[in-house]
Amino acid sequence: MNQTDQQTFLVIISAAAVLLVLFFIWFAFLYARKFKKKFQGKELDEMEGHEFEYFCAKLLEDHGFDEVEVTKGSGDYGVDVLAEKDGVTYAVQCKRYDSPVGVKAVQEACAGREYYDRMVGAVMTNQYFTQPAVEAAKKLKILLWDRGYIESMLEEET
Repeated sequence: MNQTDQQTFLVIISAAAVLLVLFFIWFAFLYARKFKKKFQGKELDEMEGHEFEYFCAKLLEDHGFDEVEVTKGSGDYGVDVLAEKDGVTYAVQCKRYDSPVGVKAVQEACAGREYYDRMVGAVMTNQYFTQPAVEAAKKLKILLWDRGYIESMLEEET
């Protein structure tokens, strides 16, 4: 084998090694995301209600919301978190449920939005919403942030 052949062989081996390393990095990244997604759902479902409220507040803070405040536990008029983003004020009802969230949560968010004089009302949950809740939210102009929305927010952090 002459010197040119040896150099070509070394370039090919080096390129293969780099590709192999990149493949392993990509595989490790995908595995880490899958692992995180698998266990983050369990964590969401195992939180207590008040713990979930603080989790939601932190998630909002991590996504650019300012003046994020968890309201007191009782007498909160249907709102668990108050926040602001880009000059828009929010009243958020947090529901850590074991089943789909219904109309009552939407009504609470609407009432709390009015009570706290906020521009936007929202319901944030570890579950999904019933069809009547979706219809009520459209009519009452309440945002619905379901499990998929929370998971997408969490994925943006990685």
